[in-house]
Amino acid sequence: MNETFKVMEERSSVRLYQKDKEIPSETLHQIFEMAGKAPSAWNLQHWRFIVVTSQEQKEKLFPIAYNQKHVLDASAVVVVLGDTEADKVAAEVFEKAPEEARNILLKNINSAYSQGRAVGEREALKNASLGAMQLMLAAKAVGVDSCPMTGFDHAAIVPALGIPERFIPVMMITLGYADGPAKPTERFDVNRIVMHDKFEEK
Repeated sequence: MNETFKVMEERSSVRLYQKDKEIPSETLHQIFEMAGKAPSAWNLQHWRFIVVTSQEQKEKLFPIAYNQKHVLDASAVVVVLGDTEADKVAAEVFEKAPEEARNILLKNINSAYSQGRAVGEREALKNASLGAMQLMLAAKAVGVDSCPMTGFDHAAIVPALGIPERFIPVMMITLGYADGPAKPTERFDVNRIVMHDKFEEK
């Protein structure tokens, strides 16, 4: 099997972790470096990641995550944020682009984001999710297991971690080393999820 497909096949949501086992800092760095290579609209790279490794901070997140135990046992908990004002980095992103192309791109970005925060929030959620998925695949590629979590108190996590208004919490991801096999899950057959040319009820 192709190595990429193998990683995708083996990645699963792990909720039982080996306690007190740290992820080497070089490994974490590699995971986030690869996560940062995910695609994003206009290459604005809407994601930011808060990495929580101290037990004290994990205990602070525990009630915010509705007492889900893997938050305490995981080696690290990543809080994925989305940038609702990603247009503010556009000039930096396209600094080296040819002037004509740069001007067109900046005009288009400014036009889209001038429609209000709802646009920024929508783009933040979509694009940060791409970064989150790439993060989990990168983690699995280096032997680190993960579990995405959207079940947490989104309002409470903001003051708990000092998140500025510009950024919104998208999801939490636990990272660590599985303590036993993950629980298998059933998946729809590919013919159930794929339609051709138009929507078909299946």
